Amino acid sequence: MTSTMRAVQVVGYHQPLQMTEVPVPEPQGPFDVVVRIGGAGVCRTDLHILEGQWAEKSQVTLPYTIGHENAGWVHAVGSAVTNVAEGDKVIVHPLITCGLCRACRSGDDVHCATNQFPGIDTNGGYAEYLRTSARSVVKLDDALEPADVAALADAGLTAYHAAAKAARRLTPRDRCVVIGAGGLGHIGIQVLRALAPAEIVVVDRNPDAVKLALAVGADHGVVADGGHVEQVLELTDGAGAEVVLDFVGEGGSTSEGIAMTRKAGDYHVVGYGENVDVPTIDLVSAEKNVIGNLVGSYDDLQDLMALAARGAVTLHTQKYALDDFATAVGDLDAGRVRGRAILVP
Repeated sequence: MTSTMRAVQVVGYHQPLQMTEVPVPEPQGPFDVVVRIGGAGVCRTDLHILEGQWAEKSQVTLPYTIGHENAGWVHAVGSAVTNVAEGDKVIVHPLITCGLCRACRSGDDVHCATNQFPGIDTNGGYAEYLRTSARSVVKLDDALEPADVAALADAGLTAYHAAAKAARRLTPRDRCVVIGAGGLGHIGIQVLRALAPAEIVVVDRNPDAVKLALAVGADHGVVADGGHVEQVLELTDGAGAEVVLDFVGEGGSTSEGIAMTRKAGDYHVVGYGENVDVPTIDLVSAEKNVIGNLVGSYDDLQDLMALAARGAVTLHTQKYALDDFATAVGDLDAGRVRGRAILVP
């Protein structure tokens, strides 16, 4: 007899999520790992999924369970798994990857030729258990608890990936502007503080988010109230910043982000939702770079967990019971979440 579990599923686009009962997943392949969920992060991408934004890209069959920021304890393993054992505390890299293709072999497993993305194109972690693979689990330091770090699996990892990419070019004389100090932004700021010597300027509509940004390592906070582009230009000697990290990507942030980027600077798109619309002559004459950022690799997750274990990155969380999923999603949509919302089964 198969045991069942609670799972929050997309039953239709533009429809509310529904709590259902589904079978507990079991290992099918030799490298499968089933994780008992200790925390699942609630992400703006989950809202975009409900809006149907991912339907064409993911080709997923409805209904299915969402949730791509997961941590917990190993519940069961396939016959060939040796890197983790039942009971181990783990965080789950969001992708299931093959390990054999060119991208995987070069450490760029995010672009694995045959990847699966639980919570996007297959069942995710808004549930009591999740099936993933041995290649996807990172053991957690004793000091870290699954419900506290779950959102580092994607929000943290995406922020880390973009911030680490940016940090490679930043010098002590440079400025880095961070647009959005929410779930991703507040992690990106901490990663920049740990990895880069540049001055950090944070822009957010919400004064509380700006306060949080200053508390976690930003040098300057600017409330986006209409005059923020001019304020950023003033803080950067009229030239703009060498690097702009846009964790919002909608509501007009893209044109403002490009305007805050100096000549030969990098504008990183992390949050998404609108188009980047720039006259090509502006890109050419100013030699600005527009850089897309997906989630980070397994190596990036290992690096991020090292920062978390030594206390250099702390996640600010609001926890909700799994049954309260609708409240958590509603609070995120309405901008009521400081940091990251976490569902705890």
